[in-house]
This record gives sequence, C-alpha cells and structure tokens, in this order.
Amino acid sequence: MLIAEILRAKGSEVVTVSPETTVAQLLTAMARHNVGAVVVTEGRRVAGIASERDVVRRLEERGADLLEAPVSEIMTAAVITCTTTDTDDTLTVLMTENRVRHVPVISDGALIGIVSIGDVVKSRISQLELDRQQLEKYITQG
Repeated sequence: MLIAEILRAKGSEVVTVSPETTVAQLLTAMARHNVGAVVVTEGRRVAGIASERDVVRRLEERGADLLEAPVSEIMTAAVITCTTTDTDDTLTVLMTENRVRHVPVISDGALIGIVSIGDVVKSRISQLELDRQQLEKYITQG
C-alpha cells in the first residue's frame, strides 16, 4: 500500500513545534495530542523530530533544567523521511533498519504528514485481511 493511501485513511494532521519551543512545552503538546513524537519545523521544512525517548535520554544527563531548554538541543536533526509514493513495505524496512517509530512524509521539500509504526501495522493487517477474504472466495467458488 502506498503511503498516500495511509495518509488518506488517517489524515495528514501533524503536531509540530519550532526549534525554540521549550522541552516543557514539547511535553505538553505530546500529552495534549496523545503522540509519542513531534516534528520540529521551520516554516514547512522539517528541522528535526523530538520523541519521548529523546526527552528521557537527555533528562538523565541534565535533570529538571532540561525542561527549560529549547527543543533544538534534544531533537534528532537527521530525520528519516518518506514520500507519498513509498510503500508500507519500504517504510517497514526503513523503520526497522533505522530504529524509528515515526516518519514524516515530505512532498516538494515540505511536511505533509507523518506515519507511525502503528499506522504501518494497521495497513499491513488490512491488506492481509483483504488477501484472506479473496483466498476464501477463490476456494469456495473454485
């Protein structure tokens, strides 16, 4: 299944923050939107991604002072991205090899959506269910 189809089904809303946003504000946004990662943007360009994991790792090093630091200090700047023409199979490999759970979707250099590992799993399960139904129909009508 194409990433474009996954975005059509789930929507293209993406929670974003600017690099100057504090870590405390980042955590508030994550809690409010019930997400595990937020894309850090400058305009429509992806500057990084900040996840719960990024916060926890830096909290160990810096303590509570981290909450007032800008997101730019904890974000992952080398962001793994995909396009709408990629497939869920390709994304599964990309996520596994790079050990990421959230991948921003880019078109013409601009952020247009985000796909999580949960979105990919849901897509794969839907495809398997469709395949099963087609096989059952083939067997019973064969």
